[in-house]
Amino acid sequence: MNVAMAPSKKTEALGALEPLVEELMARHLKERKLWMPSEFVPASEQMSGEELKELDDLRERARGLPDPVRVSLALNLLTEEGLPHFHRLIAVHLGSENAWSRWNFLWTAEEDRHGCALHDYVRDTRLFDMKAFEYLQYQYIEAGFDPEWHGDPYQLLAYTSLQERATQAAHANTGKLAAKYDPTIQRLLGHIAADESRHFRFYRDAFRGLLEIDSTGAMQSALKVMPRLAMPGHTIAGYGDMADVVHRSGIYGPRDYRKVVEECLDNWGIADLTPTDAAGREAQEKMMAVPARLDKLAGLLERRMRSKSFSFDFVYQRTMDF
Repeated sequence: MNVAMAPSKKTEALGALEPLVEELMARHLKERKLWMPSEFVPASEQMSGEELKELDDLRERARGLPDPVRVSLALNLLTEEGLPHFHRLIAVHLGSENAWSRWNFLWTAEEDRHGCALHDYVRDTRLFDMKAFEYLQYQYIEAGFDPEWHGDPYQLLAYTSLQERATQAAHANTGKLAAKYDPTIQRLLGHIAADESRHFRFYRDAFRGLLEIDSTGAMQSALKVMPRLAMPGHTIAGYGDMADVVHRSGIYGPRDYRKVVEECLDNWGIADLTPTDAAGREAQEKMMAVPARLDKLAGLLERRMRSKSFSFDFVYQRTMDF
């Protein structure tokens, strides 16, 4: 199909993709290794002496985690705790009582463990001022996350593809930096990153299915979210400073997002598409230009970067200088 689909037609396209969704779910379940948060931080009533010592040792190791790593953990955890927003958005845009909703329930159950596991870790290691942190968490949920997708399910699938890959990178990079201080958090973040990688594959391949049905409409929708991905935590008080610390620490920043975009463009085969309509060719050209646009933006931010001090209530207002 060469002409971008109207909203009702987009709903029909989602229906046509349900067999693919079932295949992708089956692949996902075959490859998945289900794990539980308690495997990383013991929390039972009847804990053995060895487990109690393990918890004491864990707290001692966690004391050494640098404050920038703590900020990254906080931002990653807050993002994971935004799960209610995403479950709602998927339900609203992709419908109910269909293959998409079955995926939504499966995905939500898997994602829920991420926030639980990270919250258990930071609480039981005494990593944060928990009241200050939990206030941020409450504020984020109360503020909501309602991107202007105008009922366009294509934008949702483009967004989730990019966001899952970006989140995977942020978790994995945080784990690498934390590894020399505490192997437990590295292992936990590795499991979360692996989940995010599998979730990314689902959304990435579902969006590729859209490209086969409606390449012009899919590319036009992706262009509305790809150049400036609206991170889900942007409504959190201090979000900009937290993201800046993570960037300055070399954990995740604009150039990492550029890699995410380039990976999606390659996996979706955008360069190899042959649109027969002018709108499709224009969208293809603009999509292929996004990485260069992001490089230019990253360079501009780097040139403007100056020394700066940061402090956050949840890390006891300790000063971090960059």
